[in-house]
Amino acid sequence: MGRDFRWLLASSWTSNVGDGIALAAAPLLIASLTSSPILVASGAVLQFLPWLVFGLHAGAIADRFDRRRLVMFANAARMIVLAALCVFIVTGTANIWVVLVVAFLYGTAEVFVDTSASTLLPMLVKPADLGIGNARLQAGYLVANQFTGPPIGAFLFAAGAAWPFLVEVVCIGFAVVLIARMASTPVPPRETEARTPVHTDIAEGVRWMWRNPPVRTLILIILVFNVTWAAPWGVLVLYATEHLNMGPVGYGMLTTASAAGGILATLSFGWLERHVSFATLMRVALSLEVLMHLAFALTTVGWVALVIMFVFGSYAFVWGTISTTVRQRLVPHALQGRVGSVNMVGVFGGMVIGQALGGVIAQVWGLTAPWWFAFAGAAITLLLVWKPISHIVNASVVVDEPETAE
Repeated sequence: MGRDFRWLLASSWTSNVGDGIALAAAPLLIASLTSSPILVASGAVLQFLPWLVFGLHAGAIADRFDRRRLVMFANAARMIVLAALCVFIVTGTANIWVVLVVAFLYGTAEVFVDTSASTLLPMLVKPADLGIGNARLQAGYLVANQFTGPPIGAFLFAAGAAWPFLVEVVCIGFAVVLIARMASTPVPPRETEARTPVHTDIAEGVRWMWRNPPVRTLILIILVFNVTWAAPWGVLVLYATEHLNMGPVGYGMLTTASAAGGILATLSFGWLERHVSFATLMRVALSLEVLMHLAFALTTVGWVALVIMFVFGSYAFVWGTISTTVRQRLVPHALQGRVGSVNMVGVFGGMVIGQALGGVIAQVWGLTAPWWFAFAGAAITLLLVWKPISHIVNASVVVDEPETAE
């Protein structure tokens, strides 16, 4: 799909290796400093909270400037924050409050990285190629972030608490170099118009989203399902190490099992896209989400949890690829940053709410209680969105491929 797409893909994969290392190492670092479920969940909450504070502004900024350069600058900020954390750890001055502040600052930089990066693919490939393009980016996320990174992160953390974060700094640095090889992305058309206040641009994006029923419904589905999904995920490290007695490496293997399932889905996505409708695939994925929560609530065996995570990885990859593709097909290029940021605010807003609830629920009722909460909430939501899913998918087909619509 072109030279620039290859540079984008290489940068994304490299950055995801570092992020995957931190995916296992960061919760282990927090768990080594506190045993409180609320504080453990707070680490994830503070990393994602910046989406609620800065997410919409990041989208407006991405629609104003060279998006490739924004990714580079924001990644450089992430490197500085991680380097500071390494200094705190090596000098023995790191404590839970320092780590929580670092999580918030890192998450703030990540808001601008993810928002700007998500707008690049629609600028590089044709609408018909967005499905396979997103699948390849998601494959990199699965292989690097979910499959390769976490076991390395757990191993490096066992060798020394600072090592995983130092390696992440190096990975992000390479990602900056790789994306710099891309041609400068054209500034969106609004740059040539009279400059309006940022809040005006944000309001325009929100209004467009709200007046487009398929996109609005898709974002609301993502918001609610992320609340239910994140409730148990915020205390997953405690669930794995204390309830399942899997230890730090076993906790890392949960993410690896998820990635293995995602890789299987990656290999079959082209066939699925050709033979199964997006609406059917979305309904199957959300149904499996409900069953996954129930299975985790019932199991007490580590290897069963690994099997569940393998299935989770398979359907989560399919859902993520399809939902991103449908949204990108429906949104004009000039609004990709703002509407994409509204979507990400929904994603991470749901995660912040869910993880905060999960920490409290686990503190009061035990480590399996968040899974029961997630099961009930996801089941009710699935019943409500079963029919609207068809309208969402049909709208994307009509807009982008009218000649093949039936």
